[in-house]
Amino acid sequence: MQRGLVHALAWSLATGAAVTLSWWGVHTVMAGTAYDPPRAVPISANARSGRSGSQALSSSTKRPQPSASATSSSTPRTTPKPSATTSPRPSRTPVSSPSSARPANPSGTVKSYPTDGGRVVFELYAHSAKLVSATPDPGWSMQVWTEPSWIRVDFSTDDGTTVSVFCTWNGHPPMVEIA
Repeated sequence: MQRGLVHALAWSLATGAAVTLSWWGVHTVMAGTAYDPPRAVPISANARSGRSGSQALSSSTKRPQPSASATSSSTPRTTPKPSATTSPRPSRTPVSSPSSARPANPSGTVKSYPTDGGRVVFELYAHSAKLVSATPDPGWSMQVWTEPSWIRVDFSTDDGTTVSVFCTWNGHPPMVEIA
């Protein structure tokens, strides 16, 4: 009897050590990967209450759109690497743009669409749209499909309830429909 207890105790300790070592290894590898929680998108008070016509939001993480002249060039551009001769202070010489250059693409309008299954945020441009975020409510799961002329976000539950949000812009300004 005592011999069986010793074996059971040794097995339990070895199993516990193996599980702890495995968990630590997986945790170390997975830290800092794509499984980090998503960043929050600011939502205005109008969007929270479900009213339409909310104003565009600005974000400190929004990157400027490249200008049309920069994207039309067929040669790749490289960013110069800093060297010892590079001055850290900005130049005092004003930068002038040629009069024939077209203005940069205007930024889009960020709009939030609350549904029964979650919230979808799009950035709507004149002839296209981008998905900013899609967040399911508790108890709901989400799927996203992105194509060149439309975006679809589905929120669903285990009992088969589905709410779909479609954003289309094929030959017309972006339209958002909730079904």
